[in-house]
Amino acid sequence: MTQISPMLAVSDGNAAIKFYQAAFGAELLWHLDARGHVVTGLPIDGAKFFLAHEAPDCGTRSPWSAGFTTVRIELFVDAPVSVHKRAVAPGAMERNPVVEHEHQNWPGSNQTNAARRRGRPFGHLWLIGKFLD
Repeated sequence: MTQISPMLAVSDGNAAIKFYQAAFGAELLWHLDARGHVVTGLPIDGAKFFLAHEAPDCGTRSPWSAGFTTVRIELFVDAPVSVHKRAVAPGAMERNPVVEHEHQNWPGSNQTNAARRRGRPFGHLWLIGKFLD
């Protein structure tokens, strides 16, 4: 089975693990910590993603080191408003209010875009939403 899973470069791998566990209920799939260089696999309700301590010599920098992010991560859940509230509690910052809108040109078309926020202190932009029937 083919899958695509993002590997997010972070400035503090262990702090990022704690944040994603608290914010999204991520579970620890596996964890490597060699001399402070953390690489971890985490699923959120079975959707896998990975964290790695930034390694500029290998071409990866965290958004905080780079000064910007180049990725937007979209997390689709059954209860986006409650997931949004859960993410804000440990430090995510809301960037937009919860809104419902339709995307006319998308396959499957309807989506609720619950919130945009930038997780602190890791700098990745997460959108939380729900596909509507």
